[in-house]
Amino acid sequence: MKALSVEPSSAPVAIGSRIRAARQAQRLTIDQVADATGLTKGFLSRVERDLTSPSVASLVTLCQVLSISIGELFAVPETHLVRHEEGPRISLGGDGIVERLLTARSERRLQILRAQIAPHGRGESELYAVDCEVDVLHIISGTLTLLMTNESYDLSAGDTLSFPGREPHSWINHTEEPVEALWILVPAASGS
Repeated sequence: MKALSVEPSSAPVAIGSRIRAARQAQRLTIDQVADATGLTKGFLSRVERDLTSPSVASLVTLCQVLSISIGELFAVPETHLVRHEEGPRISLGGDGIVERLLTARSERRLQILRAQIAPHGRGESELYAVDCEVDVLHIISGTLTLLMTNESYDLSAGDTLSFPGREPHSWINHTEEPVEALWILVPAASGS
């Protein structure tokens, strides 16, 4: 059996920005990391800018000080792309509304829903709550009224309203124009 000869890639491995992000997440300065690792500030600066590659020993030491694994530096980030009009349709209730999920179904940290609301479209007749900590409504185009227990808000294009996710609310489009809006739920609503 013939072995496949695989040539190594000459493309540089860019890990500097991840090292810098890990350092900044720990609220450490380059001086502090230099003191803790025994590496020079200049060397660390060049590593963070991908101008030089650290030895394996230096990388292990650096990762220990930054409390990250070496694997994290080389991991491919999980991404999820939803193209316009391709998000799966969902329904949280109401009349005259088309809602699409813009985040992965498996995403638990937050959910983003795009709502297209027809003229005179309206939410549930009784106020309802969503099971999340923070509910954010951003109006892309049109005008929408958000109804809450003791208040209502008239929102226009560019307006953003944040409120507790478990706060009872509903909405109505009083106009002859369609509304496009984003609902951001943090964390993702359970059961969606």
